[in-house]
Amino acid sequence: MLKLVRLALTAAILTAIGVRLRRRARMPGKPPAPPAPKAAGRARMGPVWAAIAGVVALVLGAALIPTGPQAVSEVRAAVYQAEQSVTAVAMDATGKSPAPVTPTPTPIAPTPVAPTPVVSTPAATASVPPQGIPAACMPGGPATVRPISPRVRAAVNRQWRRIERWLREHAPRTYASLGAPGRAGTLALAEAQTGLEFPDDLRASLLRHNGMSGPPGARFSFGGEQVRGVREIRDQWRENCASRVGRGDPVGRLIRVGTLIEVDADTGHVVASMVGPEPIWPSYHAMLRDTADALEKGRPVFGARATVKGGLLRWSDAQ
Repeated sequence: MLKLVRLALTAAILTAIGVRLRRRARMPGKPPAPPAPKAAGRARMGPVWAAIAGVVALVLGAALIPTGPQAVSEVRAAVYQAEQSVTAVAMDATGKSPAPVTPTPTPIAPTPVAPTPVVSTPAATASVPPQGIPAACMPGGPATVRPISPRVRAAVNRQWRRIERWLREHAPRTYASLGAPGRAGTLALAEAQTGLEFPDDLRASLLRHNGMSGPPGARFSFGGEQVRGVREIRDQWRENCASRVGRGDPVGRLIRVGTLIEVDADTGHVVASMVGPEPIWPSYHAMLRDTADALEKGRPVFGARATVKGGLLRWSDAQ
């Protein structure tokens, strides 16, 4: 309805402009005659204003009285014709098109929008050492993945294939406990968090089997020595380090990989420091090779001999 009213007012204004321009176009070029009495001017303009009022009343009536779409279209067409007529009159009088009359837009009040709540995320806190672990046992160096010698890796995998083949054929339940391959990034992080560089043969073994899974009684072990994963090795080192620092000893360089057996990070020797200082094996690879020989040939290893019961590997004292 507001749009029709604006169209009507626009048509009325344009009609008035056209009438005034037509009157000026018909006036002669000689000096203007004395002005007519005001009453006469009002009399001549009376029909014009009456016509304008009629157009406005017609449009307002069409807007106020409910009509169908066809009636509204007819009113809009009539207003459009009036505008075209006024434009033609103005062009005849001045020789150029008048500036279009743009209806003043009705201001629309903005709809208030509720502010979006901002959820603050707490800043990440610094890593806190585990309870009871001194700062000296929590190195913070960068984690860097170091390459492994292809020759060492191939030798370690060869011994593991011998062990896997024997377990698959004779102790399938123990074979199922072999852990999934480890990740180089996890190994690098463990080295950074202990400040030690694991020997290549130990890393190659952890990359093939990262510890064992399943019930403790069904897990594979080296002559009764459990096989730890990367995180278990790191946690065990922290506990041993805390004990040494508590006694006033320097931070150790031994990596506990089993119940008793440890790997010297500097020499790569496998030792059992709680039993004696002498190396048991010159390397972790040598321990894997002797374990594979013990399974395939029935030899004792670490003072125990392999037996199988119910699909599970058991180690009994070698007599």
